[in-house]
Amino acid sequence: MTALLIADHDNVNLRPATAHALTAVLQMSEPVDILVAGNGCQAVAEKAAKLKGVRTVILAENAKLAQELPEVLADLVVAEAPGYSHIFFAATALGKAAMPRVAAMLDLTAISDVVGVKGPKTFVRGIYAGSLLATVETEEVVVVGTVRTTAFEATGEGEVAAPIETVECPDADDTSRFVKFTETKSDRPELVSARVVVAGGRGLIDEAGFKALEELADSCGAAIGATRTAVDMGLCPNDWQVGQTGKMIAPQLYMAFGISGAIQHTAGIKDAKVIVAVDKDPEAPIFEVADYGLVADGAETCRALKGKLGK
Repeated sequence: MTALLIADHDNVNLRPATAHALTAVLQMSEPVDILVAGNGCQAVAEKAAKLKGVRTVILAENAKLAQELPEVLADLVVAEAPGYSHIFFAATALGKAAMPRVAAMLDLTAISDVVGVKGPKTFVRGIYAGSLLATVETEEVVVVGTVRTTAFEATGEGEVAAPIETVECPDADDTSRFVKFTETKSDRPELVSARVVVAGGRGLIDEAGFKALEELADSCGAAIGATRTAVDMGLCPNDWQVGQTGKMIAPQLYMAFGISGAIQHTAGIKDAKVIVAVDKDPEAPIFEVADYGLVADGAETCRALKGKLGK
């Protein structure tokens, strides 16, 4: 049977999450079709068609699909569902919102946040905020779920581009509507795709501590992350949050300053290649997952590192 992967994109660019999710889906079933749903996204479909292992790209363009409304996307996916053995999304904000709707509309059990594939219907996923891995098996005829994209390498391009087929968008209900989109402008790398991330927690104490973190990040071209506690304290914006209720990231280098290491946070950095932790408390749980650790004040260490990098 064929699998269906819903592309992650912004109507202009195909986001890297799609190629990473494709690697996982190809381990479940071959071939794979990719659904590109949006408006004015022909270029996205053409990019998706170049990915290795793709049989067909299904292109659905409609003004209703221009914004990431999970209700509208779910209606489209359900309409395209017949004939597929697997229907998967990347575990992005949209994927996490649309996938449960699709599963409910098809009366199917969902498999969320897959980090490993052992067979067509056997998967590995995190439980207890990612502190444990569970192998689960489903008996559903059609498997619906999401893939944690940081757990898989990206699929490269094939030799021949797949054909692109156009489909109509079904009439969607009006239970939700797009109000506005506010983009955060920053010269820093995007958090989810950055190679280097520096992050701060409650241990940075105040705005001055986070200012030191920002200066360090800018001096080394890094993205900035934070814990939920730091966000709740108003020390940084919500889009910096990393963890179970924030973003899952997989940088080459993750530097944590003043972060104790609650499992809700470390669940979001499990796929980081190297973790460096700086915290005053020598018993902080962050040191259990860190490759390198320093018992010191986080803000002072940020300033010292920035001074060294400035030279």
